[in-house]
Amino acid sequence: MLAVFGLISAVGVVSSYARMALKVSNYNSLKKEADNLRARYSHLQATVNQTNEKLATLQDLAEKVSMAYGIKQKLEGPADLVSEARLTPTLSQTIAEYDYLLSSTPPRISRESRSVLHATMVPAGWPVAGRLESSYGVRSDPFSQEGAYHTGLDITAPIGTRVSVTADGVVMAAGFGAGLAGYGRIVIVDHGNGYQTYYGHLSRVMVMPGQQVRQGDAVGEVGMTGRTTGPHLHYEVRVGAAPVNPYRFLNKPIAVQAAARDFPF
Repeated sequence: MLAVFGLISAVGVVSSYARMALKVSNYNSLKKEADNLRARYSHLQATVNQTNEKLATLQDLAEKVSMAYGIKQKLEGPADLVSEARLTPTLSQTIAEYDYLLSSTPPRISRESRSVLHATMVPAGWPVAGRLESSYGVRSDPFSQEGAYHTGLDITAPIGTRVSVTADGVVMAAGFGAGLAGYGRIVIVDHGNGYQTYYGHLSRVMVMPGQQVRQGDAVGEVGMTGRTTGPHLHYEVRVGAAPVNPYRFLNKPIAVQAAARDFPF
């Protein structure tokens, strides 16, 4: 009986030791796996932080590029449906916007539209509906009655008559004087390729410096500000900063056939 009891006790001790050894082995294995998971988590956390920084940079880039290519409305929807208080975009929204920008290409301008585009940047047509009063060149000064050189055309029209820009361009100056004596309220538009147009003696200015305008857009209204004897528009065309005779531009055909999407603004 003592031998049997001793054998059973020995088996129990051996079994307990085996179970303990197995638990220790499992614990060591789990501890090692936990350490590996902690290391992986730390690495993933660092990767997430780097990704968030990159996404923030890409979001800023996406904003600038989308505005440059005119595709912001496609990404966000109509302006009247977009909340003024813009929420922080989610990760999926940012990635979707970035992927869209990567797949987008700048709009191409066809050869025909490019030629029309160039035509709309050259002054053409009458800036105001009125009557030609004073021509370009040498004339008698209306105040001193002495010989003077008139750098533009005077077109008479009632005060308040709409004045339209004669070519696409960018407003360089708008307001009273603009550093020029006698012009009164004036708008100066730069059309590129050396062309500029001047609209003087206005009663009202309807544009501001830096504004982009299209051929036919209103830039002001006829007035009699500055050095003038009556209501009229002083219309001037300059090429390479030198005044030229605007009369030859009055009857040029106005190019309006190009689609709006083909223009750069």
